Amino acid sequence: MTQHITAIVLAAGLSRRMGQPKMLLPWGGTTVLGQVLRILHGAGTEKIIVVTGGAREAVEAEVVRLETEGFPAQTVFNPQYEAGEMMSSIRAGLAAIGPDAEFALIALGDQPQLSPDAARRVISAAKTPGSRLILPSFEMRRGHPWLVRRDLWPDLMSAETGRAFLHAHEAEIFYVEADKTVLKDLDTPEDYRRDGGKD
Repeated sequence: MTQHITAIVLAAGLSRRMGQPKMLLPWGGTTVLGQVLRILHGAGTEKIIVVTGGAREAVEAEVVRLETEGFPAQTVFNPQYEAGEMMSSIRAGLAAIGPDAEFALIALGDQPQLSPDAARRVISAAKTPGSRLILPSFEMRRGHPWLVRRDLWPDLMSAETGRAFLHAHEAEIFYVEADKTVLKDLDTPEDYRRDGGKD
């Protein structure tokens, strides 16, 4: 297991476009959130923090349930979740990371389509000497998850948006070629009907 990497799973959204909590939708014998944790654990991430907000009690209960299935994670609540800004969840997750982590893996809770290979490629890139900011890409398009070294966390926490943070550190980005799943997430019922439950 890669103990120096802590994953932050952003799961605080209100799922407005989906019309129901995305994290709890069935997916491949588990739930959307369960599939994300399964992928991250399988890729070698031992410590995972799930940032909650919308449907907080149900999502936290799901995390407890998933722990009994062998996918342990802790939760942290983002009190600013109703603003719908991803950065507030990133800040909440980073603030909850212990002192032993060297990298934070910023992962989307609504990205159950992420392939295990893509996750492993990003995580393995932490071993590349000098890497501080690692992003997967497919056909020259940036995707998720991101891997951010601890010395960049203050800049990430103070950034107005993720885009602004990446722009400020453009020259430092180490790109990992991955498959198209790094570009996918679930936003609408149409997304779920198209991809739902397909491993």
